[in-house]
Amino acid sequence: MIPKSEIIPAETYQGYLDLVRENDFRDAIGKNTRQFRKLLKSIPRKKIDYAYAEGKWTLREMLQHIIDCERVFAYRALRLSRLDPTPLASFDEQSWGRHAGGSLRRWKDLLDEFKTVREATVYLFDSLTDDQLRFVGEANGRPINAFTIGYLIPGHVTHHIHLIRERYL
Repeated sequence: MIPKSEIIPAETYQGYLDLVRENDFRDAIGKNTRQFRKLLKSIPRKKIDYAYAEGKWTLREMLQHIIDCERVFAYRALRLSRLDPTPLASFDEQSWGRHAGGSLRRWKDLLDEFKTVREATVYLFDSLTDDQLRFVGEANGRPINAFTIGYLIPGHVTHHIHLIRERYL
């Protein structure tokens, strides 16, 4: 097992990384999955299309954002784990959110999609060796590896769990 001290600091994502308390990202992903799915199931129907302020996402749109980000992060981890040195581009999550059509999606479909995407993420990371996890490439103009992304994924969702509890429910 790679020690958590080998996470590559990333100013852009450091807040997400700091939210992960577990010493093994696989444990963090598992715990995070259970917490988030439990929270999603508890959301009252009337809150799904609620936004806490003008210009903020509804919970339906936020869940679409989380799914999209997880796919991007997993793709980056896949590329890095294959020792691909090609720099990976950034993405504009605000623009993606405006064009994702999350507000038009059925809530149940979003719940099922998150479950499926997360399962695929778990399979991907379970297949990676320590050498694959450690390979350092570039995303957003900064060094990163799949190991760090393994912590970033649950950290990003935990960030949104906090937002949901504090501003939506």
